[in-house]
Amino acid sequence: MFPQFARWEDAAILLLRLMVGTIFAASGWSHLKDPEGRSKSIGASTGFTLFLGAAEVAGALGVTFGVLTQLASAGLILLMLGAIQKKIFLWKTGFWGKHGTDGWHYDLMLVVMNLVIITTNGGKFVLWK
Repeated sequence: MFPQFARWEDAAILLLRLMVGTIFAASGWSHLKDPEGRSKSIGASTGFTLFLGAAEVAGALGVTFGVLTQLASAGLILLMLGAIQKKIFLWKTGFWGKHGTDGWHYDLMLVVMNLVIITTNGGKFVLWK
């Protein structure tokens, strides 16, 4: 319907990568700066919380800068699938959650965003495929 928008595809993918990278970098940093407090809030060990934070930051950097973009996105998808599994089966959280903002819909959205990044190979503006 609007073929003229196709010329902006790579810029849109770059913006998507920047958004995904920002979200995961912020989340990973919160895990790394207070691993004990964060581990209690998510019900995990301090060691696993440190691993989780490092994995989120590493994935965020890869996606943001376009370094091994597909691998970074795949790793972030695995993290989100783990979060979804925990929310559904352990915490018994619904799609929207109790307050409409704490469900697993957000995690699923990040999975789909990363699927777009994987299938487009991060677009044209990447450092290293």
